[in-house]
Amino acid sequence: MARIQECILYRNFLNGEILEKMTALMNACDNHQEELKKEESVFFECVNGLVEMAGSYGFSGNLWHNYLTFLLVNHENAFSTASEIRGGVEGSINEIALNDFTIFKELYDFDLQVFDQAFGTSCCRIICDYQNIDSNSKMFNLRIRDRICSMSKTLAAAETTEEFMADMVQFYKDFGVGKLGLHKAFRVAHDDNGKVVIEPVTKIAHVQLEDLVGYEIPKKQLIENTEAFVRGRKANNCLLFGDAGTGKSSSIKGILNRYYDEGLRIIEVYKHQFQDLNDVIAQIKNRNYKFIIYMDDLSFEEFEIEYKYLKAVIEGGLEKKPDNILIYATSNRRHLVRERAGDKLEIMDKDDLHSSDTVQEKLSLVYRFGVRIYFGAPDKKEFQNIVRVLAERHGVAMPEEELMLEANKWELSHGGLTGRTAQQFIDYLLGTIDQ
Repeated sequence: MARIQECILYRNFLNGEILEKMTALMNACDNHQEELKKEESVFFECVNGLVEMAGSYGFSGNLWHNYLTFLLVNHENAFSTASEIRGGVEGSINEIALNDFTIFKELYDFDLQVFDQAFGTSCCRIICDYQNIDSNSKMFNLRIRDRICSMSKTLAAAETTEEFMADMVQFYKDFGVGKLGLHKAFRVAHDDNGKVVIEPVTKIAHVQLEDLVGYEIPKKQLIENTEAFVRGRKANNCLLFGDAGTGKSSSIKGILNRYYDEGLRIIEVYKHQFQDLNDVIAQIKNRNYKFIIYMDDLSFEEFEIEYKYLKAVIEGGLEKKPDNILIYATSNRRHLVRERAGDKLEIMDKDDLHSSDTVQEKLSLVYRFGVRIYFGAPDKKEFQNIVRVLAERHGVAMPEEELMLEANKWELSHGGLTGRTAQQFIDYLLGTIDQ
């Protein structure tokens, strides 16, 4: 008999509709064969749901086990979140968790083939060994998909409930629990009730720091600060500023991909969402990850006052900023807030009695970034080296003299000497020249 209603910790699953219907079918099967036949349409609904989930998440193998594993690794409760932090929990909650895992192990061990016999189908045989030709996940990156599929096999092979529970604890310790554990990057949104929610970004550019040609000193500064942060040492909020197209945003993506396995996560926030920052911080401050709140292309005009709010959130409010959170921003402006000639002390604004105070107010935000890293546009020689390296990396077969000539023509009409221009030129060649 399926006793899912007896679970204490693992209840109210976000995607639990299939679980409820399947357990009802299992109970009907135990009661009477004729009663089960009345639920034939429910059975086919469940099979449809499992196949659709396989299409969305890229699952293969035993789809029923994949689904159960998906529920377990995403369920945030007192036991799973504590296991994420400590890798094991002591006390009475262990007994409660063992009760729930006993029930789930019964679901893993249930032989779905009885439904095929009852309904005269081959559906269960197929979904228990499902071959997914299109394994590209729309909801997960491939690493997460593979972890869930692998974990489902591990749990199905567990001989005892204690072994089953130990496997789950190890998973929570290694990879975390819920969306914050399984995903790298997030954005801020609101649900239907206006509540601030943190949504996963499922498609992320797989940029590595090594992909950014040059800029060794800026990259070294960024790596040192981030590495100190993820390894529990003191670190600073970080501002990457400089010319457009020089790799500031790409460096942030590269940092995420390098340190994700060490618990680094990034939440992207836009200017109009600064009022949501306190809610975001409240949701992540007690989790076992290091979070970078990332603000891309950050700058303010004089009439925009959001920067005053950001100052208090970064440093200056009564509540201490949690140790697992840093602010990283990129900007084309050194001081973030637009400056005028009249802000300088030697050029007094007739309407401003204390121009020095005005200057300090505008600089006070940037001073809250303890690390400020400059990304400057490359000179001609550096630009040509970037083109040369990118061409070699992408297998562009063109004589170097011709390559440099075409690159020089391209940059004159496409944004000047920047790394972005060089990449766009190589993309153009890849799209027009037979390799």
